[in-house]
Amino acid sequence: MNTTLSLDIPADALASARMTLEDIRLELAILLFRLDRLSLGKAAEFALLPVGMFQNHLASRKVGPHYDVADALEDAATLAALPR
Repeated sequence: MNTTLSLDIPADALASARMTLEDIRLELAILLFRLDRLSLGKAAEFALLPVGMFQNHLASRKVGPHYDVADALEDAATLAALPR
């Protein structure tokens, strides 16, 4: 089930912050990714950006990928199981 949530942000708050709604979406997506609350794909989707473009935004802020040993082992097992 896909639902949406509305959030009212006063226009004067956006103006004071010198941000657009797209800027707010991006900032929130980056924050949720950094906090490990959203995966890379879901954060990019939240920001309404292709994954590669979202990764560029992360790189420009020196936010690295969330990839640990368990992820690497899982990827290695997946690759080993692929037909050759």
